[in-house]
Amino acid sequence: MKTQQNRRNLYQQAGFQQLKTFVLAGASLLVLAGCDKTDYLDINASERPPLSAYISFVNARPIPAGLQFWTFTTQVTTTPIAPNQASAYLPTVFGNVQINVTEGTNTSYKASLQFGNSATFSASGRPNGPIATYRHTVFAARNAKATADTLILFYDDLKAPAAGKAKLRFVNLSPGVGELNASLANGTALFTNVAYGRAANSALSGEALSAFSLGPFASVDPGTVTLTFTRANGASVGNSGVLTLQAGKIYTVFTHGLAGSNPAFGAQLLEHPVVQ
Repeated sequence: MKTQQNRRNLYQQAGFQQLKTFVLAGASLLVLAGCDKTDYLDINASERPPLSAYISFVNARPIPAGLQFWTFTTQVTTTPIAPNQASAYLPTVFGNVQINVTEGTNTSYKASLQFGNSATFSASGRPNGPIATYRHTVFAARNAKATADTLILFYDDLKAPAAGKAKLRFVNLSPGVGELNASLANGTALFTNVAYGRAANSALSGEALSAFSLGPFASVDPGTVTLTFTRANGASVGNSGVLTLQAGKIYTVFTHGLAGSNPAFGAQLLEHPVVQ
């Protein structure tokens, strides 16, 4: 059985112990906020399609093995998700949900966390559970010390970008590098002081807190870019390679791998669908 230390989640290690309870308490209100309430309620209860949350599962572990994702004892993914790849948005249960990960054809859980069962972050659960009709991204990653696997859930704001813009989210998932800055080749900083396991510009507490503040997207200019990643002291860690960002599209870029070790440090770009 995993010890409490091995199951310590990324947010605890980053020092963020509190998330206001309205993210959890407001989930029932948000369920209907994201769907066409009139159409849904006008259908006889026996004929209504079941409500679902939608989750894209990402394998961000620095381990060369595919992953299967589960909610409780139901396998959600049909084929293993390869390292640094993501599934499509798949329908899942919502609310208080246990998400599990298995490796390859093994049946033992590499990580198992309960989402939506607590008012605060803990070693075994987190307050932000999947919301019906909403899109989410769940990353399987290593903890900050790379000693065990863990899971991170973000709510995805997939409204179309502003005219002539793209939307980009940056998540730091390379263990051991500490806080990262991401800059353009010309030195312009896009994201700064992003802690491991966190999305840039995220807010876990205070007045800025909302469902989408856990993993926000930034509005950026489209084009072909290369992101340079540096530590807090300015030391270079690596770069993203060439990324193409198109106007009207939504992306997440996340770092992966290990600085100065194998698998090597790198970055992966994921594209999200626009959902109005």
